[in-house]
Amino acid sequence: MTSRWDISAVLLDMDGTLLDTEKVYFDSLVAALNAHGYTDDVVAVCHAMIGLPGPECELMLVRRYGEDFPLAEINRTFAANRDEIFRAGLPLKAGAIELLDALRSAERPMAIVTSSSRRSADQHLTLAGIRARFDTVLTRDDVAHCKPSPDLYLLAAKRLRVKPEACVAIEDSNHGVTAAHAAGAITLMVPDMIPPTEETRAKCAAVLPDLNAALAMLRERGAL
Repeated sequence: MTSRWDISAVLLDMDGTLLDTEKVYFDSLVAALNAHGYTDDVVAVCHAMIGLPGPECELMLVRRYGEDFPLAEINRTFAANRDEIFRAGLPLKAGAIELLDALRSAERPMAIVTSSSRRSADQHLTLAGIRARFDTVLTRDDVAHCKPSPDLYLLAAKRLRVKPEACVAIEDSNHGVTAAHAAGAITLMVPDMIPPTEETRAKCAAVLPDLNAALAMLRERGAL
């Protein structure tokens, strides 16, 4: 018999989970680095950044390429590459609308929990057409320590006035899973560009192929 989950809220990562943005960020940064003459281990370096907040990614680049690394120029080129792609539309991950519709129909409280800045979160959720669905959006600007620290998830639970262990968190990255699990949330992973490590798998209630499967599991466990 499948055990039921006593759930009070669902906490959703944004990039790579609801929004199909991680590949856009990845390709835009690789292209920016290449355009400025950086080609050594660029793909591996950019892969290591997935799921981390921007300031940590910038620090990784400076550590990897040296103090004379032209961070401002790289950031401008990255932003130009990214924005050009986004002008064609910001896509949602498969099953995102179905999941959000089901949560709304069930009157299940939900929140965005993202390592992005407040400005980026509002902009990207708006471009994707789903900003109005969320009363609670937590970003890296709301905490001193971002993912993989549990602080964002703990704050989200506090804002929704629920216990962290009564929340389901849906994440796409190893860093995000670490944060949600450390907060005590029931954690589902829907991997995007990076597969879960064995350590990450051990922290998940399930690793699922897409958000449709996540919705099915929530229903199966009586969370909706």
